[in-house]
Amino acid sequence: MSLEPSVVVFFAGMCIYLGVRTRFQRGLARPDKTVNASTPGDRALVMLVGSAQIMVPLIYALTPVFDRFDYTLPATLPWLGALLMAFGVWLFWRSHVDLGRNWSVTLELEREHRLVSEGVYRRIRHPMYAAFFLMALAQAALLPNAVAGLAAAIAVTLLYRIRKPQEEAMMRQHFAEEYVSYMSRTGGVLPRFRT
Repeated sequence: MSLEPSVVVFFAGMCIYLGVRTRFQRGLARPDKTVNASTPGDRALVMLVGSAQIMVPLIYALTPVFDRFDYTLPATLPWLGALLMAFGVWLFWRSHVDLGRNWSVTLELEREHRLVSEGVYRRIRHPMYAAFFLMALAQAALLPNAVAGLAAAIAVTLLYRIRKPQEEAMMRQHFAEEYVSYMSRTGGVLPRFRT
């Protein structure tokens, strides 16, 4: 069992992350979807990320299964990890707040879906993915284990590389020139400050 302070910080961040997700996921069962591009593969990617963020770290913390992959972290790295986790969780929350009812776990659009381009979406198209990347970096900095530390980084990279093109194609098809214009003035997971 590994419950070093950095591991406790990691799980505290994950609890807040799960609280945010649960809060915004309530009331999502809305039948008025006009576009549903969700596939079993897409849902499997979402499950993979969840497992890499939660299940693999739990196995690491509660069992000796991954012990042979442990390593020593530099003393300052957990502090950086804590900051990355805090910013990642904040960005995740803020993304949900700014999207409001326009958010969906899967690739779906509602009948009254609108293109959100304010708040954190003003300069970045994919702040939720950015939040996932920040939390994955935090996971690597807080969990001194090659398997548990890197699991989310690998899963989130797969999710982003596979899903982002599908998501952007869906948005371009639905919002046409409005989305193309939005793409030209925003960054993907890093903000664009010049247009």
